[in-house]
Amino acid sequence: MKMTIDEASRRYKIPVEILREYESWGLCGAVKQVMGDWQYGEEDIQRLSMIMTLHDAGFSSRETEEYMRLLLEGEATRKERLEILSRRRDSMLDEIHLKEKQLDRLDYLRYKMQQARSSRRS
Repeated sequence: MKMTIDEASRRYKIPVEILREYESWGLCGAVKQVMGDWQYGEEDIQRLSMIMTLHDAGFSSRETEEYMRLLLEGEATRKERLEILSRRRDSMLDEIHLKEKQLDRLDYLRYKMQQARSSRRS
């Protein structure tokens, strides 16, 4: 089933800007321009799904493009793609740990304020 960029955007809830960026990368294997409109096939939709997953996982556009280029090269790039995913995961864990420390500090400040209020009432 082929669809235009607007149809793909509506159907899969992918912003048109992301679809246009995808097109600009030149990674649109089955996408064809027909009478001025790009036509998306099932393979393109699967790739777009992967792009959206990477964006949702916090990948930048540059990182997403790099990953997708490797993906399209095939199984030979599996190790490299796994390394990219592992680096991103490690980075996310670092961010989570930082946020946990910040949360602990906020909780400590709240505790100290509540403790001070309690001791004033006594």
